[in-house]
Amino acid sequence: MSKIGNAFNNGKAFIGFLTAGDPSIEKSYEFIMSMVQAGADLVEIGIPFSDPIAEGVVIQEANIRALSVHTRLEDVFRLVTMVRKESQVPLVFLTYVNPIYNYGKDTFFAKCKETGVDGVIIPDMPFEERDECAAEAKMQGIDIISMIAPTSKDRIREIARMGEGFLYIVSSMGVTGTRSEIKTNLKDIIDVARTETQVPCAVGFGINTPEQAEKIAAVSDGVIVGSAIVKIIAKYGNDAAAPIYEYVSAMKGAAIKGGA
Repeated sequence: MSKIGNAFNNGKAFIGFLTAGDPSIEKSYEFIMSMVQAGADLVEIGIPFSDPIAEGVVIQEANIRALSVHTRLEDVFRLVTMVRKESQVPLVFLTYVNPIYNYGKDTFFAKCKETGVDGVIIPDMPFEERDECAAEAKMQGIDIISMIAPTSKDRIREIARMGEGFLYIVSSMGVTGTRSEIKTNLKDIIDVARTETQVPCAVGFGINTPEQAEKIAAVSDGVIVGSAIVKIIAKYGNDAAAPIYEYVSAMKGAAIKGGA
């Protein structure tokens, strides 16, 4: 069993995201540790990819920056090894099918276990094709994190039933990116999912303010923030650690408040 469940043992979870190698692997390590010190309960690490179809402009540009300094999958595994020397915070990869297949499914998931990755999110792998990687992941004890979108409707129960680690509830239609307002009835989606599973439900896509985090934490088990953190990295570059700490600390506090 992975350590992902531990992320939900300290009140409502805050899950932060960054793209590995933006602006360097060494700085990604520093930024992850800054998130952890600020209270992040789980960290998603994006594997740079040339065609990240689920991502908005902010994370697309982070992928470009990481690839421009020649960040390879081996470098991302090295990043995980660096973090594991200092922290046992749950770590989840966000990647696309192509890098997994290019690396080799067996080799990829074995390397995840070896370095200390706990789970994998694969946005371009339809739920119906989950079995393409399920056996290799299970053999190594790696959770495949399923995503439930607002359009899932009748499929929510089926997806929830197979949930591992946590369920990624997509707050809004479209790609990643900060949003001024989230209109989806998340409570209804989560209530349906909870009829089928005890796996925690965390909400992502668009969350960027403490007010949003507090509101969403009130109906979920955690909040996921990516674009807002990547924006901080884009703005401050090598000096982003302190602003990330301040931001994550505020967002974790808001999430806990939402669960009070």
